[in-house]
Amino acid sequence: MQEWNAGALLKVSGGYWQSCALHAGIKLDVFTAIDTRSMQPEDVAARIHADPDATSRLLDALAAMGLLTKESGRFSNTDVSLRHLCKSSKNYLGYIMLHHHYLMDSWSRLDAAVLEGKPVGEQTQAREDTREAFLMGMYNNAMLQAPELVERIDLTGRRTLLDMGGGPGTYAIQFCLRNPKLTATVFDLPTTRPFAEETIARFGLSGRIEFEPGNYLETTLPRHFDVVWMSHVLHSQGYGVCREMIRKAVAALDPGGLLLIHDFYLNEHKDGPPLPALFSLNMLVRTQEGRSYSDREVRDMMEEAGLQKVRRLSYESPSQSGVLMAVKPE
Repeated sequence: MQEWNAGALLKVSGGYWQSCALHAGIKLDVFTAIDTRSMQPEDVAARIHADPDATSRLLDALAAMGLLTKESGRFSNTDVSLRHLCKSSKNYLGYIMLHHHYLMDSWSRLDAAVLEGKPVGEQTQAREDTREAFLMGMYNNAMLQAPELVERIDLTGRRTLLDMGGGPGTYAIQFCLRNPKLTATVFDLPTTRPFAEETIARFGLSGRIEFEPGNYLETTLPRHFDVVWMSHVLHSQGYGVCREMIRKAVAALDPGGLLLIHDFYLNEHKDGPPLPALFSLNMLVRTQEGRSYSDREVRDMMEEAGLQKVRRLSYESPSQSGVLMAVKPE
């Protein structure tokens, strides 16, 4: 629990200064421009087509934050920046950071959302210029925990998996890598298809993972799966729609099938953990009815849909998310 004092309050209040400096570095491709080189600020400015003096000030701020090093007037990336902030790295996190950047306008109007009880911004995946940041940002987020998470889930003997609202297919990919006899279907909006198929092909799994376009809010799902995986799809919708989504997922399962729901779960009193509680505000400013749900609320939805043996996976997520799992009766 945070211990609050004047210094801590001011640090949180002005924390967006560092966020904006980082986001500017990502948007301008500063880290990618420097890459493994050591560069003068005017050379960086030339590469990103920016004002030399303003670029120098941004580079100094990023160095002060520990994201660049400065020696004899020349700037270089740190090991962390090379790993996570350069586009040439397979561990690049710039997409999720750009997604955070595009959310800032809505978050700056959180007070209005609270007063009016309705969103103050459009969903980022609705616009062409932010869709890539959203979809590949979800890939960035998932890749931070998917490899470890799928290690905790025993799919022995199961052959078919439906990734419901799977975006670029990150979890379907990791489940298939972990389970060599498993095939998967990623079900998501048609606009997601290019990102998903490119990502699936990058892992050499085009023969085992297919993409099926559709809107799970409006249409029935494909049937006869051993496993249905739902990752971070409930929090975008209201309670009634979530109940219907779970019913559709259960209908897609064969008897004995396994439903896995991965999301940000609040505690019984809904006053923690911190990230799920804050994420519920993110849904307030961006969606009509989305919110974080408590573990108990989702358990009740699963049991109402006829599932049995509902339990929480023993997994400590770095993002304070969790997985509920249950079985469709034989």
